[in-house]
Amino acid sequence: MIKGIVADLHIHGRFSRATSKNLTIANLEKWARIKGLNLLGTGDFTHPLWLKEIQENLSEENEKGILKTKTNFPFILSTEISLIYTDADKGRRVHLVLLAPSLQVVSQITAYFLKKGRIDYDGRPIFKITCPELVEEMQKIDERIEIIPAHAWTPWFGIFGSMSGFDSLKEAFHEKSNKIHAIETGMSSDPEMNWRLSELNEKTILSFSDAHSFWPFRIGREATIFNLSSEELEYHKLIDAIRKNEINGTIEVDPAYGKYHWDGHRLCNFSCSPEESKKLNRICPICKKKLVIGVDNRVEQLANMPRGFKPSNAKPFYKILPLQELLVIANGGMISSIKNWQIYNKLIEVFGSELSILLEVEKEKIVSVSNEKIAELIIANRKGNISVKPGYDGVYGIASLAVQKKLF
Repeated sequence: MIKGIVADLHIHGRFSRATSKNLTIANLEKWARIKGLNLLGTGDFTHPLWLKEIQENLSEENEKGILKTKTNFPFILSTEISLIYTDADKGRRVHLVLLAPSLQVVSQITAYFLKKGRIDYDGRPIFKITCPELVEEMQKIDERIEIIPAHAWTPWFGIFGSMSGFDSLKEAFHEKSNKIHAIETGMSSDPEMNWRLSELNEKTILSFSDAHSFWPFRIGREATIFNLSSEELEYHKLIDAIRKNEINGTIEVDPAYGKYHWDGHRLCNFSCSPEESKKLNRICPICKKKLVIGVDNRVEQLANMPRGFKPSNAKPFYKILPLQELLVIANGGMISSIKNWQIYNKLIEVFGSELSILLEVEKEKIVSVSNEKIAELIIANRKGNISVKPGYDGVYGIASLAVQKKLF
């Protein structure tokens, strides 16, 4: 049984690039409830059109820092920004999630960014601001603003990514690194991989989806569980939990499912493990150009703790694939096929939410609503027994059909 608030605080609105045009506050609430989430970030509060929709659809509880829909579903103000700049004659790039305590503070954050560039062309705007400067300026506005390195290991814009220009939080944030209390794992890494970097042992390991649509195989695929009830939910309590590493745990996908887990080239349809990549001297055997170095390899490059190391303050985590991925294994077809949606909707109708189905409902009950094959896959998923062909260079990982043969 999951205890606490299950939160996805890194999502996007429809004015961000490569997002669903049907993203609305209403759709986000609807599918968050179906997924089993209790709290969402608004995403993209810097974008003027999305901010207008936030203000029109959410009522602010000023004393709590929580915004709610008419049907009482809670949001907190969040956004993602991109920083691209030069430091010490080296190109740097990083994506950061910002959490804010009120619309008034959001107004001040936006006013600062308007001095640095445009905010109206994308929900995730780009600025030529250094990481230390950003921390300093946000602290001047309000010390309750939280800055979280997003999808920390992905190649181009993860703080530890192979192309970001950084090898550590210290290198990125300099003397302000003590103001960074947490990182987001991203889909291509999980807490065990992050535990191998000793710099992170005193940081909180968070997980959010970075969803670009509201579908349940996107929203909430990664989330963080806070030790709060809905009655206790306040912004400052969430931030305290992040800053003190007092979360209950996280929900993760298998990191192989992420789009940047292994090295590879999408256009060449080639991927490989870190070991094979090393033998190839990180050169694609097809086009003879440098491979995009994935998260698994990058962790090996930066890790200073052995595989299997677990810090004393480590939090538990669930590692599960979205339910639709299991239905594809069971029934074939596309993830959004009519047949798979029919089964999905029937399961939700009976059991209430996807996370309950994936983590809590007994096998016999699942069989009574679907069939033995689907129930076996859900239990195998719950136990971490579904293997995934690793994703690479922007290509999602694929749940292996070999598992189907093994189970059936």
